[in-house]
Amino acid sequence: MRTGRISDHGFLADGHSAALVDSAGSVNWWCPPRFDAPSVFGRLLDDTAGHWSIRPLGEFTSTRSYLDDTLVLRTVFTTATGTAAVTDALALEPGARGHEIGRRSPRVLARVVEGLAGEVPMRVDYAPRFEYGRVNAYLSEDDGVIGATAGGCRLELRANVPLTCGAGAASGRFTARAGSTHHFTLGYAPTYRGGAPALPDADQVLADAVTGWRSWADLHQYDGDYRDLVRRSAMVVQGMTYGPSGAVVAAATTSIPEELGGDRNYDYRYVWLRDFSLTLQALWLAACPDEADRQFTWVARAMGRIDDAPVPIMYGVEGERDLTEHDLDHLAGYAGSRPVMVGNDAWRQRQSDVLGEVLDAAWLMRHYLDPMSADVRQLLHALADQAAEQWRRPDAGMWEARGAERHYLSSKVQCWTALDRAVRFGSRIGAPADLARWAAARDEVRAAVLRRGWNDRVGAYTGAFDSDELDASVLIMPLVGFLPASDPRMRATIDVVERRLSRNGLLRRWNDDPAGFLICSFWLAAGLAEAGELDRARRLFAQLAGRVNDLGLYAEQVDEATGEQLGNFPQAFSHIGLIDAAGRITAAAARLGGRSAVPSGFMPGA
Repeated sequence: MRTGRISDHGFLADGHSAALVDSAGSVNWWCPPRFDAPSVFGRLLDDTAGHWSIRPLGEFTSTRSYLDDTLVLRTVFTTATGTAAVTDALALEPGARGHEIGRRSPRVLARVVEGLAGEVPMRVDYAPRFEYGRVNAYLSEDDGVIGATAGGCRLELRANVPLTCGAGAASGRFTARAGSTHHFTLGYAPTYRGGAPALPDADQVLADAVTGWRSWADLHQYDGDYRDLVRRSAMVVQGMTYGPSGAVVAAATTSIPEELGGDRNYDYRYVWLRDFSLTLQALWLAACPDEADRQFTWVARAMGRIDDAPVPIMYGVEGERDLTEHDLDHLAGYAGSRPVMVGNDAWRQRQSDVLGEVLDAAWLMRHYLDPMSADVRQLLHALADQAAEQWRRPDAGMWEARGAERHYLSSKVQCWTALDRAVRFGSRIGAPADLARWAAARDEVRAAVLRRGWNDRVGAYTGAFDSDELDASVLIMPLVGFLPASDPRMRATIDVVERRLSRNGLLRRWNDDPAGFLICSFWLAAGLAEAGELDRARRLFAQLAGRVNDLGLYAEQVDEATGEQLGNFPQAFSHIGLIDAAGRITAAAARLGGRSAVPSGFMPGA
């Protein structure tokens, strides 16, 4: 049987990891130690890989929502005999508030069942499976606590309803009556370090999680267009932040396919410099940038000293470099889509666009990086040097092509961005001779892009030098200030890309891309806004906003024919695209209509 669609899941986070819970009350994904750790619930990728469900015994319908300004999920089940609610949260450290949330979370998942009306017979099925479903642990009960230990993983479950242990699973039944509450607390700890798992009171976990998330939300006031969508997206991105380091993972899952039955099934639980930098820019727009220096310091430490070798483009959440890919061949895969991958060999690639993305984010955050630490100064100087020296070389591009390297236009444009921002930084990061060298290289890049990127036959800037193939990544050109969206060739490019790569408001990256790629679709909306076509931008944004699931969550892509979400989930890139497009529409409306609700300082390439 196929576990529910990826968009059927809600997202819980604690600053270390994420759990995904479907609308039927089943936790189908949780990797307690950190985002990229082995799962203890992995039914998302195989029915036998572990889950924990709490649901009505008979037929039911369900509705769900997050408690306001939190990642605390409430699911209401309605049956023929009554109504009950299950509220789920990953625990934050008690008392943690604002930017402190997620740094020392206890790795606890709490679930509280409330009877709302009538009587609802409920069932609990608890089937942990360690090491991505490889290990079926022995379960034992001691004083009301069910323990499961195997290898380096230890779980303890406390419930105030009776559960019976069987072969690798526990189950039970109870009745939720109006006014009743039933509590479940599941804690994780490593077997040989750190003592027993924490098992705090479930009600207290929920209360701390609500207060903690709301304290974070209170620090981040966005007053532009689409406020609710932007605030939800900002919270989702914060939920994908690894609290101890400040690094932001690209997504919470691995191997959710870009095409059902396809083999482009990659592990996204790592930190891409591209995503990380765009995240900083999005949170600056939607929230507050108080942690800019901490996050840039993390990047500098993860990179180490940069020499002539390609800049590593991705890392583990604590800066690990080697992310070698391997196949979990014992798993059937999401909807039968194999391989199921852990690790991602893109860490070996040259992707020159990251140079510009990091320097662009630094320029945007420049006031918050003052005084600039020596580590960050050296990092930005080295990235500018790389852009000056490496821009002529082919690379794998931002879509991480696994074939031959090419001269991707978006990579060249982002090398220009790196050099442009380095020159703007001036003496803060370089000596006069450095600035002159960077400025000369910047001008060379620009001339090459204008000469070799434009294709008269296509009537647009294409995906690579001297190519006939369209690629939606060229839509970044006005967004980084390389060309204004009103430039005749840029305006023609936006029209051609939309006409030939778009369907039902969804934009594919290239002609044979199997589904619409959400961040590219938002780039199109942003480009239309920059070109002054505000009504078209708003119509497209509204179409894209309608593609979220019932909780306001996006995966990476959407099937243009069926509307089904595809790819890893939730996807930071998609939510970042929403935030950026909302900000640009807000700014365009202010320019065209004199409105004042504009994010402070928001200008492309400012």
